[in-house]
Amino acid sequence: MKIKGKLIFKGEGAEELINAITRTLAPDNVPEMETHIEGDFATVGFEGDKVGTVLSSVDDYLMNAKIAYDILLQKY
Repeated sequence: MKIKGKLIFKGEGAEELINAITRTLAPDNVPEMETHIEGDFATVGFEGDKVGTVLSSVDDYLMNAKIAYDILLQKY
């Protein structure tokens, strides 16, 4: 059985920042991850065989997104 999860990042007027964060993190995506960017929101999908694996991937992604956000926020 596959376990799936999804994060949705959305922000009115934050399109440029959301796109920058998801594009910055995309090269580190593992094959079980997908990133889709549309307008002012981005969706990141996760998939794995175990709940713990998916939760670890989501946790890692969110920590990296926070770091990217903090760095990029200084620019914007």
